[in-house]
Amino acid sequence: MNKLPSEAESWAVNFKEALTHIDLRADVLICAPYTHLLALHTVFSDSPISVGSQDVSQHDSGAYTGEISAPMLKDAGVWYVIIGHSERRDYHKESDELINAKVKKTLEHNLTPILCVGETEAQRDAGDAQKVVLNQLEANLKDVELESANHIVIAYEPIWAIGTGKTATADDAQEMCATIRTALKGAYPSQASGIRILYGGSMKPDNAAELLSKEDINGGLIGGASLKIKDLIAITEAA
Repeated sequence: MNKLPSEAESWAVNFKEALTHIDLRADVLICAPYTHLLALHTVFSDSPISVGSQDVSQHDSGAYTGEISAPMLKDAGVWYVIIGHSERRDYHKESDELINAKVKKTLEHNLTPILCVGETEAQRDAGDAQKVVLNQLEANLKDVELESANHIVIAYEPIWAIGTGKTATADDAQEMCATIRTALKGAYPSQASGIRILYGGSMKPDNAAELLSKEDINGGLIGGASLKIKDLIAITEAA
């Protein structure tokens, strides 16, 4: 929850300009607050940059004051939706069942969910990190059918490494992403190898290249570093 809509528009113009000066080999997606989406869609409409939302309702319409539906997002030019971010799970007490419903609703409207899974520091210290992540993955994808690997993205975000300055080592991150890949192969044998798995835990310019070099890390879910155009450009170049 950063920047005013007017500030976001100015940031978008400057970011788009900065991208023209690098050899862009990565797909770039900006997931912004609802109030910023229309402006960003307009700025990025003639660029390779996509626009996404940070959340979505599990309902299409109705008496759900304050909620934003998948059809509303689609009409605003959005193609991706972050679902189950650790802050939504923690601050808003979103359950696995709710997250599962949001994934299904997003797919129903041909939007791409970016499903976030991850463990707390206490869970990792207790040796339960893989169990927690795999349980989330199973519950959040319950009865979810995929026609293509491009229809979903998984983001591994070790909660203890978000906004703390701590970062999982590249080997630790790869180990968990490989575990996720193996679970996906069991659920979606035809699509699993092509499903993108992102790492989202304090990825920065100085560690992006090493993290992104790992076999099962296909991109980054960037938080604080995305607010600084110079840093985001450096991470994009590393990809």
